[in-house]
Amino acid sequence: MKQAKVALVTGASRGAGAGIARGFGEMGYTVYVTGRTITPGNARGWDGSALPGTVAQTAAKVTALGGKGIPVVCDHADDEAVARLFDQIRSEAGRLDVLVNNAAFIHDQLIEKKPFWEKDLDAQKILDVGLRSAYVASWHAARIMVPQGSGVIAMTSSFGASCYMHGPAYGAQKAGLDKLAHDMEHDLRGTGVIAVSLWLGMQITERSQIAAGTNPEQYEGFLAMAENPEFSAHVIDAIDKAPNRDALSGETLIVAEIAQELGITDRGSQPPSHRAMLGSPRAKNPAAVY
Repeated sequence: MKQAKVALVTGASRGAGAGIARGFGEMGYTVYVTGRTITPGNARGWDGSALPGTVAQTAAKVTALGGKGIPVVCDHADDEAVARLFDQIRSEAGRLDVLVNNAAFIHDQLIEKKPFWEKDLDAQKILDVGLRSAYVASWHAARIMVPQGSGVIAMTSSFGASCYMHGPAYGAQKAGLDKLAHDMEHDLRGTGVIAVSLWLGMQITERSQIAAGTNPEQYEGFLAMAENPEFSAHVIDAIDKAPNRDALSGETLIVAEIAQELGITDRGSQPPSHRAMLGSPRAKNPAAVY
């Protein structure tokens, strides 16, 4: 019997991360699900309402969908906790096929229409849990993947890496994720491990549905074209199986576009790309300076 692929999805108590974990579950993956939420309602939506979702609930859903969900409570701001997480994966699974760097600090004022200096300084914590945490997790993942000769390191980025979206801290974090994937490809070249950054479209999540209610003029149109977060998991799996996977490594890919190229649909529909409205990813630069 063929061994199930093993994925780690960070920041998966709810939102896009939980959906991506569920998507891997649909394909029979063993999925390590990380997050900080143990008790439902600890996180709040944009309107102050309690948000559903815990690490254990996501893992249980992965199992119900045909995979094997393994919950691990982990604060990705804590390097020692992250190291223990990867030790657990190494000990229990003996391999890691996919890392999805999705964990990010979401500030209460993220979508408020205010200049950055009028928002709390804590908004910059997305550069810690979001950018730095992706580097740390990727460092650990590479130490498992490179010796086994295979693997995918994926960043969940967005069009905010190109256009103004939610302010400078959010945009810098997304642009940074794109550059991490770009530069990791250079170091990973020839190892069998690839790194990609994915520009997700608007996601159907608990927070986005609240945003559409609290800021309808800003979000209702986007939500009508939104992607189910499970879609991204199926796209990542297809990238890993693609005959041109090595060429895709280091690229920043618009999920809707690469899905169409690889023949992946979102529950039978083809989500639109927002390239014309929100901008294009930067092309890979072949230059290397040591």
